[in-house]
Amino acid sequence: MTEPVPLIDVIVKDGAWDSSAEAAVRRALTEAAVVSGSDFKDRMLAVLLTDDASIRRLNAQWRHIDKPTNVLSFPAASHRQGPVTSLGDIAIAYETTAGEAAEEGKPFLDHLAHLAVHGFLHLLGHDHDTDAAAEKMEHLERVILARLGVPDPYLTHETLAREALPQHIRG
Repeated sequence: MTEPVPLIDVIVKDGAWDSSAEAAVRRALTEAAVVSGSDFKDRMLAVLLTDDASIRRLNAQWRHIDKPTNVLSFPAASHRQGPVTSLGDIAIAYETTAGEAAEEGKPFLDHLAHLAVHGFLHLLGHDHDTDAAAEKMEHLERVILARLGVPDPYLTHETLAREALPQHIRG
């Protein structure tokens, strides 16, 4: 029987992160791997839980965007690197993640799980460069997050309030 999930190395580089964050990331990535249906035997990925300053430097260096962001994904080169092959790396910034969660009224760990899943799907080759690709990626995110008990991350307070109105008022 093959192992359905990759080895996951979580590196905490900022004191704001706690053990619940590492556990949420591992759980989200494990579920994403299971849902993907891929064989991750002898595969690994690293997740860096860092701060805005570090992710800003990474964003400037690799994407030429000199500002912090919530999550970055760095897919590995396609060649074999030894007995264990890397899927790539994911970096998540604490301040941006916490700020977005607060602004959107979402539990921090739910938003963190979403960002981890989003980053993982990028490592598998998914993107959101076109409407069709974004729709496919968002669908996968919703499925994975629902299995984790995380509400749909794409529903905003405005959307939820609008959907709560009777049909004849919504228009």
